[in-house]
Amino acid sequence: MLDVLNFSNWTYYIDTKKPTTFEQFKEKTGITVNYYEDIDDNATYFAKVQGPLRQGQGIDRDIFVFTDNSRFPGLLVNEGYVQKLDKSLIPNMSNLISAQASPPFDPNRDYSLPWFSGITGIAWNTKLTEPVRTMEQFFTDPKLKGKVTMLQELADSVGLTMLGNGDDPSKVTPETFDSAVSTIKDAVDSGQIQKFYGNAYTVPLAKGDVAAAIAWSGDVTQLKADNPDLEWEIPESGGMIWTDNMFIPTGGSVPTASTYMNSVYDPTVAAQITLGAGYISSVQGVKEEAEKIDPEAASVQTIFPTEETLSQVHQYDSAALNDKEFIKTWQGVLGQ
Repeated sequence: MLDVLNFSNWTYYIDTKKPTTFEQFKEKTGITVNYYEDIDDNATYFAKVQGPLRQGQGIDRDIFVFTDNSRFPGLLVNEGYVQKLDKSLIPNMSNLISAQASPPFDPNRDYSLPWFSGITGIAWNTKLTEPVRTMEQFFTDPKLKGKVTMLQELADSVGLTMLGNGDDPSKVTPETFDSAVSTIKDAVDSGQIQKFYGNAYTVPLAKGDVAAAIAWSGDVTQLKADNPDLEWEIPESGGMIWTDNMFIPTGGSVPTASTYMNSVYDPTVAAQITLGAGYISSVQGVKEEAEKIDPEAASVQTIFPTEETLSQVHQYDSAALNDKEFIKTWQGVLGQ
């Protein structure tokens, strides 16, 4: 086991209140965590690491994170780019909620554990626009022309648009996909959409350079601390739900990474990270521990969604994620 863990993750995705869970982990295990917020979107990060992994080389990381509403988790496992967890070092894995126990890309959770789940909806700046609660308003309101952004992630942007069109993103057909893409492309051509972003959408949103954005739930929870003018909601037609997963890439230290994963599946530790990140944990007992830290935590819907909230969100069709024509078409919309 190494005394340093190199961890790549998305931005706005960890606790920062002292003492941080990284500091507590080092105190307990002697392992220092080098934490890199260098993932902006799934496709770009995969393109960055694919070459070395294909050649069986390490990438100087022990853990990286990919989202289940992309094609990459299954690709990582199928191509042998990731290593099996050492479950003997992860007894806290028994705290994994049953709903996350057997994803299609890793049925036995041999290669992955959830980091967090989140919901994709619409964020807006109350000083720049009235509430933006429908996809129709997002795409057609002339007051928003050139002042909205969408995510580069296919499942998020296309999925929300399908819902706005009255279609089901969990059962994608060529017709419903083309209809959604046509809606988005029309908004691009008209100048309604300013730009497509990865996680960096948070910068113009926080600065007030855009009025509204397709956004991830927990990010806005954190951004509001510095900009209380920001709001976020699930569109009236519904939102998308997804889960980010930790993997150990080729060349990473399995014992070190597994030891860290065990620590974050302790409900007390998980609660600290959950409240810091503002996303939905897959660890049993987190809500009770979070309430000990912050008695009002249970009322935050982006962290502990009610059944009513969960009834408004949808998962993207896993088979459609690997459709080459869909991927090619979407890349064309992004100008790639």
